[in-house]
Amino acid sequence: MEIRVLGCSGGIGVGRHTTAFALDGDVLIDCGSGVGELSGAQMGALRHVFLTHSHLDHIAFLPLLVDSVFERLQRPLIVHALPQTIQALREHIFNWVVWPDFTTLPTPGDPVLAFRPMEPGGVVTLEGGRTIEMIPVAHTVPTVGYRIADAQGHAWAFSGDTGPNDTFWNTLNARDRLDLLIVECAFAEQQAALAGLSRHYCPSRLAHDLGKLRHRPRIVLSHLKPGAEDAIYKECQARLPHLNLERLRGGEIFRL
Repeated sequence: MEIRVLGCSGGIGVGRHTTAFALDGDVLIDCGSGVGELSGAQMGALRHVFLTHSHLDHIAFLPLLVDSVFERLQRPLIVHALPQTIQALREHIFNWVVWPDFTTLPTPGDPVLAFRPMEPGGVVTLEGGRTIEMIPVAHTVPTVGYRIADAQGHAWAFSGDTGPNDTFWNTLNARDRLDLLIVECAFAEQQAALAGLSRHYCPSRLAHDLGKLRHRPRIVLSHLKPGAEDAIYKECQARLPHLNLERLRGGEIFRL
């Protein structure tokens, strides 16, 4: 199982792209601006997209992706997401005002894009025996994280955007293995109040919740706000000296 970090930033700028992870060349976890790192051939090979929530930094390149490789996609590209996320995409993006409704193109009977609603706790089994489990988290809109496992039992998880919660950690603890954890920490400690209002982690709250995790996976930080990356990372290290934390920058490849 290969995970390629296409985008991991909490914003944009030179060298910064928003959240998107490529799994084994045929799956995306979120569809932020990092998708622009893929070639046309790589985009055309995608079969599934799993979205964590409807915020723009996680869905912005989905409409552009479909339009850019319309003729090369093996129809349909299947988007798995919460019903609320799908509703937001239908109402606000694929509505013929902001963007064409690609769930009806080139014809309603043969669309290039298809939505597949998932409920928290749901599991989708993909080619090769890979499983993707949806886990509810705590954000300002309905949001989930995912646990992904392969047929050999290797597993990794992504928190999505979230603040303090129990559901994500309890679900991971109930599974027998976790090799890699990608977890958000959007704000430095001096912005703890803003982190609380926007339901993101800051270092102290992330440190508290990581204390709930019984596994000892490789842990990497994602979604750090531009300009505050160094401060956030150092504050997390100071609060979690017993863990060998890493910080995503984009372009990393993990193989499990």
